[in-house]
Amino acid sequence: MSRSWRDRKTGPRFSRWWRPWYSVNPFRSWGGRINERRGVGLRDLVASPDEVRHRPEVRWQVVGYLFAAALSVLVIRLFFLQVVDHQSSVDAVRANALRTSVLPASRGEILDRRGVVLVGNLTTTELRLSRAEAELHPETKGALAELTNQSVAEITAKLNDVRYTSYQPVPLLLDTPPNLIEYLSLHQDEFPGVSLIRVSHRVYPLGGYVAPHLIGYVGPINGYELESHPNQGYQMDSKIGKTGVESFYEYFLRGVDGKRILRVDRLGNILGTVRSTQPKVGQSVVLNIDAGLQKALDEYLAAAILRVRRTPDARSGKYPPAPNGAAVVLDPTNGHVLASSSYPNYDLRQFVSGLSNSTFQALMSNGAFNNYAIQGLYTPGSTFKMISATAQLQTGILSANAVVNDTGSYKVPGCMQGYHGCVFYNDEVGGMGRINLVTALAGSSDYYFYNLGYLFWAHTRKYGLTPIQDVATKYGLDQPTQIDLPDENVGRVDSPTVRKALHAEAPKAFPNVEWYTGDNLQMSFGQGSTAVTPMEMAVAYATFANGGTRYAPEVVAGVVNAAGKVTQQYGPKVLGHVDLPERIHGPILQGLLGVVNSPHGTAYGAFRQYARFNLNSFPIAGKTGTASNAPGQEPNAWFVAFGPVPHPKYVVLCVIGKGGYGAAAAAPVVAQTFNYLVAHPIKSVRFGVRIAPNR
Repeated sequence: MSRSWRDRKTGPRFSRWWRPWYSVNPFRSWGGRINERRGVGLRDLVASPDEVRHRPEVRWQVVGYLFAAALSVLVIRLFFLQVVDHQSSVDAVRANALRTSVLPASRGEILDRRGVVLVGNLTTTELRLSRAEAELHPETKGALAELTNQSVAEITAKLNDVRYTSYQPVPLLLDTPPNLIEYLSLHQDEFPGVSLIRVSHRVYPLGGYVAPHLIGYVGPINGYELESHPNQGYQMDSKIGKTGVESFYEYFLRGVDGKRILRVDRLGNILGTVRSTQPKVGQSVVLNIDAGLQKALDEYLAAAILRVRRTPDARSGKYPPAPNGAAVVLDPTNGHVLASSSYPNYDLRQFVSGLSNSTFQALMSNGAFNNYAIQGLYTPGSTFKMISATAQLQTGILSANAVVNDTGSYKVPGCMQGYHGCVFYNDEVGGMGRINLVTALAGSSDYYFYNLGYLFWAHTRKYGLTPIQDVATKYGLDQPTQIDLPDENVGRVDSPTVRKALHAEAPKAFPNVEWYTGDNLQMSFGQGSTAVTPMEMAVAYATFANGGTRYAPEVVAGVVNAAGKVTQQYGPKVLGHVDLPERIHGPILQGLLGVVNSPHGTAYGAFRQYARFNLNSFPIAGKTGTASNAPGQEPNAWFVAFGPVPHPKYVVLCVIGKGGYGAAAAAPVVAQTFNYLVAHPIKSVRFGVRIAPNR
């Protein structure tokens, strides 16, 4: 039987080739076996590719499982986004279109005790440039130099200001003109890294040289400060109090920043404001300081130091370098700090406009940023004799009326002939002859206190090793005064224990470890390794002046909110007591009165020259101090006084480092300060009052 062409096409020989594509089973093997499977063995794993059975059905199944798993994950994720996390998803989408802008709060003002503004605020638009962007786009500096009338060098110097980190925008203009603001706003793309920010700057109505160390300054927050104040609202471009009252009372002064929520498009253009919270101005701080007295004290101290540098020492013939000094006025009845000055000085306004690196380094090198009133450590010299006299009368080792023959040179009893350290000499005066405690204090006899130091050392079994040092501790000379200012230094009073500690810390600077008789003699009138701050010594004399109560010195009287309501008021803080009955207080007071009022007193001449008030109606008691430094160096010049006696209202202290003799260098500052105080008595603190100052 013959076959047709159709038969041949569909016949057994050609059926596989001509079968329609939709009738082919893709899972059928070429060998005709449809459902047969064979497991994969070790031979399949190691055999050559042409020996391994080709099984596409397994691959399809794997691909199918993967697609099913991925689809399941997508469905589950979609369920969570649309149902479980619906609200958070909505918030996230909205956040993509919203931006938060911080509205800096103005700091509170700083007022004196009468309400005179010492530190205020001025709101301006600040032009800032990112240092990082300036490095990427150096042409920006040239463009800004032309617009701001600054040179490229000036802008570069500001960008190199050490107070700013690499990624912190640096202020180039503090008060940007309106036309420049408009131009930069319209050409933002041409000035990468440039920002315009409304900020509040500190202003100083009395000038930047009035009490800068006490007031302190504000500066950009650094990384350490940012980490130290977590969750307190500080940002990378925030400002924070760095020193003085600005730092110590930062919590009250800083205020609360506001926020503005802005709606923006995908290009970052602002479309409008969604909502905003206004910033809250910081609270104002009222000081115990009297602005007029403070300004006068600053001037007296600076003028005295400059005068001392131009006047040769009458004994050595040298010009004292007088590199630094301090002056303090306290109210002994409550511890109020009425004024506090430190030299060298600096201008607070420089921190608003921005210090150049060279200026900053110059101020650092001459110690201008040190507050010597609370950080300077000076050998006290004869001002320490009041403490030794207190120990003398408290123990009874020598009565106030006991007579000592001051020959001008004191030979230590029992000391071997020719041995170094056997003989000690008077410094400020020659031999005073037969004297008691009153005349010894008035004339500042070193001989008298050499003898006192020896007596205490010779009777350690009865009075202990440190009777004078123990009294110094009660007066507060070796512990913090707890003044409300940061970074206070703590003084030390020489003793066997202190000597060993100093040697362990700095063997080359303090090579002597042992304590000898001569050490006790020098310690008794404020020499040796004794070093105290001016504030510590002022507190000690205030304690004596009021009869024995030691108060912490207080700079701030209270805090007032924007509505004028007192939110915090600080009262006197008692730290301790010194036992000063009349038998102790009376003789010492008479000796201190003699310093100023007796013709033999060490400050008699200075007050006759500089005092412009009647000492009979306003009696002053005080003590000079001329404290030796290293051989060849000029001594530290001290004078501390209180008055009017018998009910003192003021304690005034001045110290000039390496300034020569206390009567010549420091006493004039104290006398001039009392001139001011007698003519301008200090009034009570007034809260809620704001007075625009008269320069």
